[in-house]
Amino acid sequence: MSTLAPLRLLREPSNASEGNQSNATLGASDGWCQGLDIPNELFLVLGLVSLVENLLVVAAILKNRNLHSPTYYFICCLAVSDMLVSISNLAEMLFMLLLEHGVLVMRPSIVRHMDSVIDTLICSSVVSSLSFLGVIAVDRYITIFYALRYHSIMTLQRAVVTMASVWLASTVSSTVLITYYRSNTILLCLIVFFLFMLVLMLVLYIHMFALARHHLHSISSQQKPPTAHRGGSLKGAVTLTILLGVFFICWGPFFFHLILIVTCPTNPFCTCFFSYFNLFLILIICNSVIDPLIYAFRSQELRRTLREVVTCSW
Repeated sequence: MSTLAPLRLLREPSNASEGNQSNATLGASDGWCQGLDIPNELFLVLGLVSLVENLLVVAAILKNRNLHSPTYYFICCLAVSDMLVSISNLAEMLFMLLLEHGVLVMRPSIVRHMDSVIDTLICSSVVSSLSFLGVIAVDRYITIFYALRYHSIMTLQRAVVTMASVWLASTVSSTVLITYYRSNTILLCLIVFFLFMLVLMLVLYIHMFALARHHLHSISSQQKPPTAHRGGSLKGAVTLTILLGVFFICWGPFFFHLILIVTCPTNPFCTCFFSYFNLFLILIICNSVIDPLIYAFRSQELRRTLREVVTCSW
């Protein structure tokens, strides 16, 4: 049994599995259309690793007062979103295993209710992860281009309002998605949201890289060392660009899967692509595993605090 319930609902469109057996048979005749048989143990291991890593990131940010800023609060929220993916994955796996082995006996109505709760939790983490990546990019953009006014623009109160708004919007949108997951309109909204956030972040980072190139050119011509503030900001932009690239690689196949569901649900090629759904799920969980590694290795302050957390140096 596969993991990540709400994504499992989107394994293939309903109209592709009803009255289209000929296309499915045609796709299955090719060797590459057989998909991948990924063991549940791999989902469990990745979920546990992601949970531990993101817990450490949250603990480090809470422990170090130097990290108590809007930027790191947004990063902390992103880590919490990744934790929700891991917790939901582990909860569903244990729930299903207990049901399959007869350890847990529940009425079908209760099972459906529990499944809906897990569905909403995972979808909320998906939307919030993407949203906080966009928020972090905007925050970094303000840090670089409006450095002197950053603290007046991104106040703690505005940061709290932003975080609360993202979590509220994520919860509401995930509830609607789970309720109407078979509607192409809902899937289109999710796809448009993904593309909008991706374009927004790409535009911001291209602008930041243009500034970095101009800044380095000025430094080389004047032979003066860059300021620590501007250098740190540009380093942060590179860090978040890597984060965006990892996110796109890990989530891109899944959103392409959604696009195919809307555009060509009965096409043989699309049917073959649907068979690799478990691989897309693994990539999604890998994203939550890789994110903390990027924070730990590219942020010296956070890396030092993580070391203290691991050694219990409170």
